Amino acid sequence: TAIGMGLATSVNRLKESKAISKVIILLTDGVNNSGFIEPGTAANLAIEFGIKTYTIGLGTNGNALSPIAYNADGSFRYGMRQVEIDEPLLQEIANVTGGKYFRATNNEKLEAIYEEINKLEKTEVEEFKYYNYEEKFRPWILLAGMLLLIEWVFRNTLFRSFI
Repeated sequence: TAIGMGLATSVNRLKESKAISKVIILLTDGVNNSGFIEPGTAANLAIEFGIKTYTIGLGTNGNALSPIAYNADGSFRYGMRQVEIDEPLLQEIANVTGGKYFRATNNEKLEAIYEEINKLEKTEVEEFKYYNYEEKFRPWILLAGMLLLIEWVFRNTLFRSFI
């Protein structure tokens, strides 16, 4: 998992945001084992831009079924492999950025974590309403004008009385 890259990419997306509260939720199931940006560096970037990071370690430590290779048809080949969640790293990222670390071992816990984060991050948003009206009378005005023109032409040519 490229934890540092994921966090740095998120910071890059949020750094110019004019939002009052900037939050990243980092959800991972492993350790930082790829990418070229260290998680500590990415966390420092988040601090610099005032972005709070909530980290969630997902799954259990131990053996787990995970993708290990690609098949010829492009699908994944799965196998058992040792899975570890780098909890100290995730706790450090959350602590230094002003967030909080959570651990989810199943879907119910993950849902409860999202609800808790939602309660922690309440920001009043000023609402701007924009109404776009589309006038639909023009075709009817054109039709009425054409009918009046046709009536005038007929009245002064074909239906003109010579008395």
